[in-house]
Amino acid sequence: MVKKGRILGIRRQCALLSVSRGSYYYCPAGITEMDLKLMEKLDELFTENPTRGTRRLSKALKKRFSLVAGRDKVRRLMRIMGIAAIYPKKHLSIANKLHKKYPYLLRGLKITRANQVWSTDITYVRMKKGFVYLTAVMDWYSRYVLSWRISTTLDRGFCIEALNEALGRHGQPEIFNTDQGSQYTSEAFTGILKSNQIKISMDGKGRALDNVFVERLWRTVKQEEVYLKGYRNVSECREGLTAYFDRYNNLREHQSLDYNYPSEIYKGDILLKEAA
Repeated sequence: MVKKGRILGIRRQCALLSVSRGSYYYCPAGITEMDLKLMEKLDELFTENPTRGTRRLSKALKKRFSLVAGRDKVRRLMRIMGIAAIYPKKHLSIANKLHKKYPYLLRGLKITRANQVWSTDITYVRMKKGFVYLTAVMDWYSRYVLSWRISTTLDRGFCIEALNEALGRHGQPEIFNTDQGSQYTSEAFTGILKSNQIKISMDGKGRALDNVFVERLWRTVKQEEVYLKGYRNVSECREGLTAYFDRYNNLREHQSLDYNYPSEIYKGDILLKEAA
């Protein structure tokens, strides 16, 4: 609203609008090259051990990589990355208080077939210059990745796109599990599940293992693809992940699946021993 070239000067326009001239002239510094370097190493440390808090991460950065960053800086960068230390506490993540939360439905539930339970989550993916966020929808029984999307922001749009693709291509599950992040508690997301008569399950606060299979997927993707490739840009990231998830579903043996492929289990070509 404050613009140069008007009859009133900048000082007078700011006074009338109760806006300080400092805020008018302020230009955000953005993310520096050093911040990106710190975020790259924080991602490695977090993937290696997600229970580290800001104090330990600050010490690890200095000890392992000779990088100096105080706890406040580490906390700020973790917020940008969308990660938080995993340990039992009252408020593991900040969700939208206005959104309805749903109970966790998977405790004690035996998963015996494909499309019984799907789940989703978001992770941070680094590139040479910058970063993106990755979300995926996974079938719990088979570990099959049903759909995925990347985005440069943490809005709910790319999560909804991944959900709609999974439903359009693979039908629907009995239960859909998420965390309590605002992307998943919004009516735009839960409304799709409810309209398809899908039961909604959400991780409990402070329960790191409620969505354990997707957490393991993130570790696998980063160690087997992201860290090895070092994507230069978003286009290269999308191309690399497209090829990787195809291998993951169709060519990667999984120990938990008796060394079969997720696609074989999901499509029913092979039955797991406990379900045979």
